[in-house]
This record gives sequence, structure tokens and C-alpha cells, in this order.
Amino acid sequence: MNIAVRDSLEQPAYLSKLNDGQRAAVLHGDGAVCGPLLIIAGAGSGKTNTLAHRVAHLIVRGADPRRILLMTFSRRAATEMTKRVERIAAEVMKDKAASLMEGLTWAGTFHSIGARLLRDYALEIGLEPSFTIHDREDSADLMNLVRHELGFSETENRFPTKGTCLSIYSRAVNSQDALEKVVGDNFPWCVGWAEELKRLFGAYVEAKQRQNILDYDDLLLYWAQMAGEAEIAAHLASRFDHILVDEYQDTNRLQASILTAIKPGGEGLTVVGDDAQSIYSFRAAEVRNILDFPALFPSPAEIVTLDRNYRSTDAILNAANAVIGEASERFTKNLWTERCSLEKPAIVTVRDEAEQASYICDEVLKERETGTPLKQQSVLFRASHHSGPLEVELTRRNIPFVKFGGLKFLDAAHVKDVLAVLRFVQNPRDRISGFRVMQLLPGIGPAAASQAIDSMETSLDLEMGLARFAPPARAARDWPQFVELFCDLRRSPGWPAEMERARLWYEPHLERNHEDATVRRADLLQLEQIASGYPSRDRFLTELTLDPPSATSDEAGPPHLDEDYLILSTIHSAKGQEWTKVFVLNVVDGCIPIDLSAGERKELEEERRLLYVAMTRAKDSLHLVTPQRFYTSGQAARGDRHVYASRTRFIPSHILQHFHLTSWASKALRDDQSARPRASVDLKGKMRSMWK
Repeated sequence: MNIAVRDSLEQPAYLSKLNDGQRAAVLHGDGAVCGPLLIIAGAGSGKTNTLAHRVAHLIVRGADPRRILLMTFSRRAATEMTKRVERIAAEVMKDKAASLMEGLTWAGTFHSIGARLLRDYALEIGLEPSFTIHDREDSADLMNLVRHELGFSETENRFPTKGTCLSIYSRAVNSQDALEKVVGDNFPWCVGWAEELKRLFGAYVEAKQRQNILDYDDLLLYWAQMAGEAEIAAHLASRFDHILVDEYQDTNRLQASILTAIKPGGEGLTVVGDDAQSIYSFRAAEVRNILDFPALFPSPAEIVTLDRNYRSTDAILNAANAVIGEASERFTKNLWTERCSLEKPAIVTVRDEAEQASYICDEVLKERETGTPLKQQSVLFRASHHSGPLEVELTRRNIPFVKFGGLKFLDAAHVKDVLAVLRFVQNPRDRISGFRVMQLLPGIGPAAASQAIDSMETSLDLEMGLARFAPPARAARDWPQFVELFCDLRRSPGWPAEMERARLWYEPHLERNHEDATVRRADLLQLEQIASGYPSRDRFLTELTLDPPSATSDEAGPPHLDEDYLILSTIHSAKGQEWTKVFVLNVVDGCIPIDLSAGERKELEEERRLLYVAMTRAKDSLHLVTPQRFYTSGQAARGDRHVYASRTRFIPSHILQHFHLTSWASKALRDDQSARPRASVDLKGKMRSMWK
């Protein structure tokens, strides 16, 4: 049911810019600890603004910011949220707001909050507080080490790779499903290895515990297990009066179980999300978390629906509402807006992918001539490889573009090398980091690195054990400098001076190993600058591993001389973004929904939501492109080939009135058609006459 809106005369002035639904969400409980609240926030409905106002309102009404837990899905979102909260609170509390906001320290991602709490309760749950956290690549390397030790890398039939093994492990942990189900549903080619995978995962867990390591998934798993202990759960609950969670539709079962364990009655619990934008099941996100939320608690959660859209025109919203209206289960809401337009979203039929690329290039340039910058235009697609022909055509026409996706900043080898130095100093039992650092030295291979770490572990003093190791002859010159670095950093010259010390030691190795050392050094200086924003090495390593920043060097190719460029993005990467004009590629069965999702109903429903998310990124203009003939790969048994496609099943005939149907052909194709012979030849008759 919806919450009654307070009389406007009683409302604080800082709430005057909110609409009725937003205001109702903010005023729920009016600052007091009360029952659970679910805010269903449609696309473009001001979700972030509403959540920020709710946090600010709690503080203005006397809530202790130190007892507010705010969880988002990225560090950037948490930072932006806290800044916005401070601005709102300052309207009422003036100079007091800044000092109060210093107490809002429990704002971050699920994983970063989990890491802090695990260090707080480490002694109670049998962890050493100095544990280090492995990122995905380090975790995969450790998985591979264990995999090799068990002999699985030498099986007669090829055992799953380290990356696949880690994906299976992560999926099982986060979905809380049995391993057999996870493998059968998501990795069917690995079904025959279920027993071996259980052995591998058990040994992997033991290796992590021996080395005092947690991986990314452990931060949730340990937190959930810890919250399952009644005494600890009660203590956790007593620390927080209010818990607010953003993007709740993207949580997995483990995250949902943490919330219900800490707040079984739902007191002070607010979650915000949109079931229609739940598109991350491949990360084990569970849409049922938000669908079932109202009934989880003794007293049903209050529901506030934000359905006024501030982004798109009414024509775009009518079409998007019609698409999501076909869903089998959802919270009923129809987005509306005061932005009126007669331009319906276009369904554009083209001959093939080449024509699709030509059409988009023509339209993008035409739109640019009318005053819409390239940056305000976007091309979205279901899978990264769908944009291949378009990228070729954009390059041919010299249209600058940036494609979202690609390497994260911390995935670059040189950045990982420096971080491995700090991780190894932080936790010398972290063999993966130790192996990586030592093998930077000429003459040190896996065997020598292993012997050096063994020497440390069998010595009473770590530094003495490292110093007494006799390196191979080729490494004799560089080894003393490495030992000196390790000892200096263990004695901690102070943060962030440690980062500069590590960088200066690493630079000669950078120049030896990488031809583009100058460019890579700039990344390391950027890393050093990032480090200066953290109070300690421990906090820096934890936060950076959990929520790495992106960098401009992620973008493929040299920097653009022209500051304007077209945006290319997968639909998953586009969530939360908006553009004036949006094109969606390959809106046909086989692409949306993608082939692999054409079976299970829940998978089909997620594909429908993907199309909805793509459509609701557009502010003024939306073009859904449907090639009649397109190239499909992955047909190993029958060879790659072109197939004929039909419009996506998510736009059935009875909702076509919300779209403008059109077709397009390039000038080259039109010229070819006009030059075709006009004579009509009865070839069938000729074939028949041959036998008379």
C-alpha cells in the first residue's frame, strides 16, 4: 500500500522540489526507526535524489549518522550519495551539516562494508585481522595452483580452466545453489567434473585459510555466516538504526540473507530498486529478492512507487511500458512524464548488418548536423561482438567513438605488479602476490620464488628468512634491493610514502619489461595519487580491490583529438546512463533474446527487461534496428553462416501502435536495385521445355 503524503504546510522547505511519491518515501517514519520500506523506482524517476533526501531527512530529524548504514553498488555511487546528502542537510543545518556528515562513515558497497565488519569481528570469528583480499585474477591464479597440485591439469580429458573453475565457485557461493545445479544450469559442459570440482573448491578454501587470504566472494560469505550467529547478529543490529540499500534488484541471495539476518523484523530497513531493471542474473543477482521483499517480515513492508519519469518523452515511455507490460510478474507501474512528443520510437528494418552500420552512421552524422553532439548519442547492443561491423564502418568514415567495457584500470599488468608488492608486504603468506613480485626479477622463476617463500615461512623472522635465501646467479644483483624494499615497507615509512617507495623500486623493471614504459608510468603516478586519498595501506588495498576505479587508458586506441565521440555500449554497461538519441542494434530473435536465453522462462523475462532498460536510456529519440539477415557465429557443427531474422518476440503485433515502422536502404543498395534488369524471364518454363 502507498504511504499517505503529509500536508505540504508541514513539510520542510528542502522537500519542496520533490514530487508526491518521492516525498512519501522520504517521510516514511518521519525520522524515527520504523518498519521496512520498499521504494519501487522506475527508470529516470529520481531514485538517487530520493534516497539522498531520505538519508538527509533522517539526520535532520536527529538520527545519528554513525548509526546509518548506506550500501550502494559502486564506491563512486556511495561518494556521490554522501556529497548530495551533505548538500541537502546543509540547507537546514547550515555549518553543522559538515561536521555531522563526518559521522556518515558506513557508506559503501556490500563488499567494502563486509571487509570492514570482518576486520572488526575477526577475533570473534577466527580470522586474523591482517588478512589480505585477492582480486579475481589473483583468485584464479591460486585456483590454478591448487588445480595443478591436485593433478587436474593433467587429466586425460581437458579439465575446466582456472577461470571457469573460479566462475563456478563464485556462482555457487553467491546463488547459494547446490554445485550440481549451478554446473547443470550454467556450465553444462562441466557436468562430468562435479566431484572433482568439489575436491578442488575444498582444497582452494584450505589454501586461502592457510595463507590468511579472502577472495571477493568470501567477503559476503563470511559476513552472511557471521550474521547467522544469533549473538553476533544481535550485536550487528544494535550498531545500526537505519540500513538503506540502493539497486536492490541487483542483490543476490547471499546479500539478501545478510539483511534479513541483521534486521529480521525489518526495523529501519529501506531498499530501493526496480524489478523491471533486474538484468544481472549472470552475476547471480536474484530478481525474487525485490519481488518477495514486502512479505519477508512480520509486518508487511510499505511500498512507495516512483513512476514519474524525468528523462524520456511520453512516446518513448508508452512504448517501453507496453514492452514491460508483457512481463509475467512485476510490480505494476506505468511510467509517465510531462515531456510530450509526437515522435514515436522507430523500428527500422534494414537488409543486413552492413546496412545497419551504414544506417546508423548516416543518422548519427545527420543528427550531429542538427546540433546533437556525438556524446549525446549512443548505440546499444546485447553482446559486445554485435558491434563489430559498426565499429569497422565508424572507423572507415573517421567517426570517433568510445566503446564501454574492456580492461579495468587494475587489470593492467604494471598496476597489478605494484599492488602485489604492497599485498606481499601486508601479508607475506600471500604466495600469489609473492610469486608475482619475485618473478619480476631477472633469473627468478616459479621454483626459486617458491623456495624463497618457503625460507621465509620456516624462519622465526620473515625478513631474516628472505635475506638468507640464496638467489640464482642471474638474480644476485637485483635481490638485495628487493630484500631492502621488503624490510623498509614492513617497517612502514608512512602512508602514502610506501607507494612512492614501491613505485621507484619497480620503475627499472617496468622499463625492462614494457616498451611503452612512459605511458605505463603515468598510470602508476595516477595510482600514487589515488593512494594519497586513503588513510592507510590496509584501507587502500581493501577498497581498491573491491571497487576499482576506471581510467581513461581503458579506452582502446589513442586519445581522440576531437573531444566529441559516439558512445557504443552493451546494454548491461548502459544501465544508469542516458542519451538524447539511442540506437539499439539487432532487435531480433537470436540477439534480443540472445540464443542461449530462449529456453527458461526466467531467462526470457530477463531478456525482456534488458530491452526495456535499453529503451528507457533514450531522452528524445529511439531507433530499434532490425536487420532481416545477419551473421551468427558459434555454429561450430554446421559452420558460421547468415540467418534470416524476425523482429524480437518482445514487440508483438498488438503493441506495434506505439512504434513507427520504417525501412531503410543505403544509396549503394538503391542504386543497385534501380540498375537491375527489368526484363522478366520464365526460367521455370525453360526448365520444363528441356524434357519435351
